[in-house]
Amino acid sequence: MPGKKLEAPESLERTGLVVLNLLGQIAFGMLLMSLCLPSMQSWSAYFGEPQSRVQLTFGAYVVAFGLTQLVYGPWSDRYGRKKILIFGLALAGVGSLWAALSDSLSTLIVARAVQGAGASAGMVIGRAMVQDLFQGTNRARIMAYVGMAMGMSLPLATLVGGQLHELVGWQANFVLATLLSAVLIVLAWRGLPSLIGPHSGIDRHWLAAMSVSYLKLVLEPVFLLYVTMMSFTYSTLYAFFSGAPLVLTEYGLGPGEMGWFVGCMTVSNIAGSFLASRWAQRLGEHTIMAYGQLLTVGGLLLMLGLALMGVDQSWAFAVPLLFIGLGHGLMVPLMLVGIVGVVPDLAGAAAAVAGLMQQLLGALGSYSVGLLPHLNTASLAALMLYFAAIALAAQMLLHFGLRPRSLPWRVQAPK
Repeated sequence: MPGKKLEAPESLERTGLVVLNLLGQIAFGMLLMSLCLPSMQSWSAYFGEPQSRVQLTFGAYVVAFGLTQLVYGPWSDRYGRKKILIFGLALAGVGSLWAALSDSLSTLIVARAVQGAGASAGMVIGRAMVQDLFQGTNRARIMAYVGMAMGMSLPLATLVGGQLHELVGWQANFVLATLLSAVLIVLAWRGLPSLIGPHSGIDRHWLAAMSVSYLKLVLEPVFLLYVTMMSFTYSTLYAFFSGAPLVLTEYGLGPGEMGWFVGCMTVSNIAGSFLASRWAQRLGEHTIMAYGQLLTVGGLLLMLGLALMGVDQSWAFAVPLLFIGLGHGLMVPLMLVGIVGVVPDLAGAAAAVAGLMQQLLGALGSYSVGLLPHLNTASLAALMLYFAAIALAAQMLLHFGLRPRSLPWRVQAPK
């Protein structure tokens, strides 16, 4: 039987420890996804398998990470955020330990799928809890912090993973993931409230309730446009993280250097998220996201232009990343607020749909990288620009064609 719905105390909105806890839970899945990326170059020789099969370790994680969010969201709406979150963290810990002990690539692929299936709980439930616990511009500010955490997690994990690989070995990354799972279980148990979603009292079977929730969401055009924007924005990001090792190899950079190089995107992403949190009330979501799109597309055009002019140096790859990171930092927090705020009663299900599409289209971006040659940055920049253009088109349709019936906080869209 579902438990009693608990209301968050008013003081919770000002509790920094709860915010840090939520940020850790949300970023966990992205950390696990990228922690072992620098090691993937070596798995082909270690296991005696072709590189095409090694790529399945990434694909298995991403697909499992996305699909299981469809279950975690409605479950958390119905049975409670915390207990479902802890279950997912425990599953991620099992998958991480299994991966560390893998003696074949096939075992590692399955372990990565289990790891992804567990880690997705933090992403969807953490976003839903932000919707539950925070109101008005506070919610926009916390989502900006979420954007910072997600922006930091990918390059930071890549940096740590590369160093651990060179110092200890690739298995150390999965041991670290196991320990992180245990720490987050304790933090969730001790530091998060036992919230249950607004549909906890419904007697229909959870599968039927889940179907009704998703049907209601897909009939919201504004929700679909926000999801499209978010998904293709992450397609550009995943294409970058999948293609960066190939490009950086051409510059003679190895696993230990990759994290430092890619990390140049982190600072600008944090700066963008910080600005989004400060400008949300004054400028409005559409204006801020438009700035983000301009910076992202401009950075990609710069990267493509330098490559076509024959500037074959690492700085020509790094400098445009500063603009792209800043653009993503401005856009992503407001996209997240829009996604979970269009139908507030279905925050868990909304976060789940967004997470699934983010991962599936992110996987598409990652897979597409392998279809192109990468002698320089031109092909990667063109691919990322293609995905960014789709996100821009969705935003233009939202801005000029549709308006949310009820924005998640009171701002006026620019005229």
